Amino acid sequence: MNHAVSALPESAYADPSFSAALIQWQKQYGRHELPWQNTSDAYRVWLSEIMLQQTQVAAVIPYYQRFLDSFPNVFALAEAASEDVMAHWSGLGYYTRARNLHQCAKQVVALYAGRFPADPQLLQQLPGIGRSTAAAVAAFSYGTRAAILDGNVKRVFARVFGIAGYPGMKKIEDDMWLRARALLPETDIESYTQGLMDMGATLCTRSSPSCGRCPMQERCVAYAEQRTVELPTRKPKKESREKHTLMLVLRYQSKVLLEQRPDSGIWGGLLSLPELDGMQERDPDMSADEAHDLPEQSLAAKNYAARFGDIEGIQQLPGFSHGFTHFKLHASVLQFNVAHLSSQVAELRWVWLDMAQVEQAALPAPVKKYLLSM
Repeated sequence: MNHAVSALPESAYADPSFSAALIQWQKQYGRHELPWQNTSDAYRVWLSEIMLQQTQVAAVIPYYQRFLDSFPNVFALAEAASEDVMAHWSGLGYYTRARNLHQCAKQVVALYAGRFPADPQLLQQLPGIGRSTAAAVAAFSYGTRAAILDGNVKRVFARVFGIAGYPGMKKIEDDMWLRARALLPETDIESYTQGLMDMGATLCTRSSPSCGRCPMQERCVAYAEQRTVELPTRKPKKESREKHTLMLVLRYQSKVLLEQRPDSGIWGGLLSLPELDGMQERDPDMSADEAHDLPEQSLAAKNYAARFGDIEGIQQLPGFSHGFTHFKLHASVLQFNVAHLSSQVAELRWVWLDMAQVEQAALPAPVKKYLLSM
């Protein structure tokens, strides 16, 4: 049977029995005790939705609770120092979310006196809020009848309705948006929206879906045709990329030198170890030491370190690797002991941080882990 996407009007996808079955299932079997549920506080709903983008629920919960302890409302977050916001986010990854979160809070205070708008179109104009997130915030906070379409929902739709093709393709995604709007119920929008999320997260999972407990089993094309492994169609694979960098650990007494990274790019706005020549493309067959040509680069690294004071010695430390979404980073590490600090380097982007403060600082998770292991 061919279920390829065709150009259909939105009304062709209307099916009140779908939303009715989902709402009934969510009320009886869905999740009801997550920290951000059972509230219509738009600030809390928005905070959870941003944190849950590309991050598992179990990982989000402690961050969410710590965030609320420090920034209990949008005014507190808007007034916070950016380094405090980044420190609370450190370890969650995808740091652009944190920068947008902070900017969004400032705009909500400035433009809307601290009250998030109920209109998804207005929410979408705020930093870091996309179409699906705007709909979720509006639905859970104000009962606005708006359609979501995150990764979980795309997976549910692809399987239940037998939609072939990678959901990230514009043609497929546009068609799914038509379906998402057409399937919206007239009432119980909160339970319906939560039901879609719960189904994708707990039943219609990426691997080993629990079809026996699914309220959509009888209508599910993927189940009937034994295509749950095949659907949704996976993203075409790209050749994996490798990058390398040479990080420098400068130690002065109990302190380590850190550099604030630019707001844009990898680990934007965080403190991190200084890098010699940044992150460079690497031949996957080449070792980290070969990629860096350490004997040659050690002289350049020593000259870099000498800007900060009198250098007593150089030592090669074990390196580390870290996987990002689009590439894998391999870091080699050289350590320098600084005997006397130079008074010439006074730029704000460099900080001598006491090692005892590393755990609470706004550092990338792999760099923080590395320093704590020293």
